Amino acid sequence: MKAKLVRTKKASKEFWTPQPDVIFKDLNEVEFKPQNLIAVDSSQEFQEHMGFGGSFTEAAAVTLSEAPEAIRQEALTAYFSKSEGLGYNLGRLSIHSCDFGLGNYTYIEEGDAALDTFDMSHDDELIIPMIKEAQEIAGEDLTLLASPWSPPAFMKDNNEMNYGGKLLPEYHQAWANYFSKFIHGMQDRGINLWGVSVQNEPAATQTWDSCQYSADEEKNFVRDYLGPTLEINNQADKNIVIWDHNRDLILERAIPAYSDPEAAKYIWGVGNHWYVSEDFELLGKLHDLFPEKHILFTEGCVEYGIYGNEPVWENGEHYGRNIIGDFNNWSRGWIDWNLFLNEEGGPNHVSNFCEAPIMYDRKKQQLIYNISYYYIGHFSKYIQTGAKRILTTTTAKPVEVSGTGTRTNAKAVSAVAYKNPNGEIVIVAQNEGHIAEMTLMVDGKAVNISLPNNSISTFII
Repeated sequence: MKAKLVRTKKASKEFWTPQPDVIFKDLNEVEFKPQNLIAVDSSQEFQEHMGFGGSFTEAAAVTLSEAPEAIRQEALTAYFSKSEGLGYNLGRLSIHSCDFGLGNYTYIEEGDAALDTFDMSHDDELIIPMIKEAQEIAGEDLTLLASPWSPPAFMKDNNEMNYGGKLLPEYHQAWANYFSKFIHGMQDRGINLWGVSVQNEPAATQTWDSCQYSADEEKNFVRDYLGPTLEINNQADKNIVIWDHNRDLILERAIPAYSDPEAAKYIWGVGNHWYVSEDFELLGKLHDLFPEKHILFTEGCVEYGIYGNEPVWENGEHYGRNIIGDFNNWSRGWIDWNLFLNEEGGPNHVSNFCEAPIMYDRKKQQLIYNISYYYIGHFSKYIQTGAKRILTTTTAKPVEVSGTGTRTNAKAVSAVAYKNPNGEIVIVAQNEGHIAEMTLMVDGKAVNISLPNNSISTFII
């Protein structure tokens, strides 16, 4: 048995570099290293993989619109092409405005609870064309999740789209109708949504578009308004995602909704973000409690990143570590935040600048490929939609790195493995420590391998 090997490594600044094939032997022919072991058993299968993607924000669309056509095509190809890019097949978009855009906007005139003035022409300018171009390059309809950051101001108790606030009870039905109108509007434009989340980050009060729901408020809105409204309007096939926020509170937010049968029947699963917490095992605990429900990573980015000519390697490792941690705890896919941002980390109407895997330098008129782009590719280019995660055990322990102390959120080596529909086994291993040599064991065969420090490796068997 042999494996192809592709590696990205900090020391030599190499990306997706093919390495010599790895040859496996019988166990008695290998000097076994039980303390530094990655063991894979392809007979034990878990969740089915949905794919990878990013978010079609207004900021991403504006950034692309400022680039020459050749660069625009290069950027979209780099994400959505299966042969030349990351092979993205998922996406997320906001229901009207979010912070990554030019300002607050909705699809109706202020005060129009009947939605008579509903008009999505704002999105027709830049966002819709970007989605259609991406789908054309991908060669398939993308699996798209739509999320609101805030209802219109008049529907909220603070009469503001920004600064949190809550949806007023008298507008629950109008807001559910708004979701349905948006789904129809996208369908009229030839874009079929996979589903919606109830609210982006419902526990956060932000200086930008935001709205708070308690666990009970979110559950009741799904049970009494959103679920029935989509059902009545022949949109019951649209999946409803709750929470859409950080891992740390995922249990206390999901359990009340799943424990109510009338609410649970409408809910596909939970969305989670990576901010605040790397407690991946909370996802696993939620799955153990409600194995029929699903988990999907719906947002993550490096906030206030360091920009310039030298991309920050640790930002890529942050992606790799979180993807592995979530996938080993039943997450079915990965949707990154902004697909594209400019060299400042925007545009953002409240200066909440962040990093994206691909950024566009407007002055130099060139794309910046951050380390995260290559780390994502170690998964997305090789793990196919429909693949099944298989059992992976890693024994490597946390280590001290450059005198900074033990890393409590990461193992020195972390790994995840999948079996593709064609029978291929894909193993991704990331090393943030200083282990010189490990044993990789797959289905009773083994090989001793070197995993360089600050590297990520993909093995394809």
